[in-house]
Amino acid sequence: MELLLKRKDIEKLIASPETAEEKRQKLELVLELRDFADDRLGLANNGSYAGFVKLERDAVVYNVIAAPEFSVAPKTWCYPLVGCLAYRGYFKRDAAERRARSLRKQGFDTLVSPVAAYSTLGRFNDPVTSPMLEFSNLRLAGLLFHELAHQRVFVKGETDFNEAYATAVERAGVRRWLELNAGGGALQAWARSQRLEAEFTALLLETRSRLQALYATDLPPARMRDARQAVFDELRLRYAEFSRVIGDDRFDAWMEQDLNNAHLALLATYEAGADAFGDLLAEYDGDFERFHQAVERLAAAGRNVRADFLNRCRTSTVTDKFRNNQRVAERSDARRAGAGMADPISSQRNAADGRSAARPKEAPRMHQDGVAALAKGWAIAGALRLGPAPPGDSGCIERYGSRYEHCP
Repeated sequence: MELLLKRKDIEKLIASPETAEEKRQKLELVLELRDFADDRLGLANNGSYAGFVKLERDAVVYNVIAAPEFSVAPKTWCYPLVGCLAYRGYFKRDAAERRARSLRKQGFDTLVSPVAAYSTLGRFNDPVTSPMLEFSNLRLAGLLFHELAHQRVFVKGETDFNEAYATAVERAGVRRWLELNAGGGALQAWARSQRLEAEFTALLLETRSRLQALYATDLPPARMRDARQAVFDELRLRYAEFSRVIGDDRFDAWMEQDLNNAHLALLATYEAGADAFGDLLAEYDGDFERFHQAVERLAAAGRNVRADFLNRCRTSTVTDKFRNNQRVAERSDARRAGAGMADPISSQRNAADGRSAARPKEAPRMHQDGVAALAKGWAIAGALRLGPAPPGDSGCIERYGSRYEHCP
């Protein structure tokens, strides 16, 4: 609520002579991206991201992600309206760090992830925050498209579905933006960057799969711990070779972290189902409105239908994923050129239309937004509360298997 009250109109800031030129250009870009999201991507056209808030910290919220020592499944926190989510947010970093330390004492792997943007799912006009203006133009574009996608479709309690959808919209939206607003060189550079990210993330998700198989065994804890460390050690060796071959060190900082299950759980939340949505957009020839309508039908279907849809793309290779992105672009180009391509009916579309579907495929990402930017006593995502919670009641419930408890 504090953020909403501090919001300043972006158009007035642009017009103000006191606004620095670099900031003015970023704010002008934000307004262009909002219009583009409405005109070209079928996303919300409302008051979101028409205002700006300057923060005195490096993030709007700090999300805590946790996973058991011998599991890659994230711990969840449950809230009214948005359901159970795979992370919990705090407005102050030290509060998030305290929570993470408490969870580590309980045997969890943890990660504190700064978040620059959030979504109230259209219930309020979300502002642009000062940390967002530190991003590159393309990263800023992707983040805005991602957050606006949450306003278009959001399924209560299904973080994987929601984030995979928003991630797919983010990537396809940036590609469309480049196609229409930049030269071929910029698009090629972005495509190369996407391929490298896909290859790196595939390496991480393969490690996650190996750990998942390891944790399903009945090894005693001491041997399981040693085997787990061996998997992470091998990941670092494989990454060193990967980095040498591509001649690029852009992922070094990520790999220099003290990697654990929580890092891989967060990655999978955003990546493991994104290609299913990429394939679906391709089936609709890059037509965003028809694609969103198909996703809305999936959102209205049963949880098992959505799970099957996401699982179908979890065995594809990196090359398959990259070719799928190319396929979306090519179909989009052909449609805009009036090529009159036939509208194929595939198992992807059948699932979106509520009919039976087959399975297969798995994918990439290194980013977290704040659709669940939830702090104790206040709820940003979904505007769960309009004020502080009563003493002793944060409105949050933690889930431990089938047992639920109030958040401390």
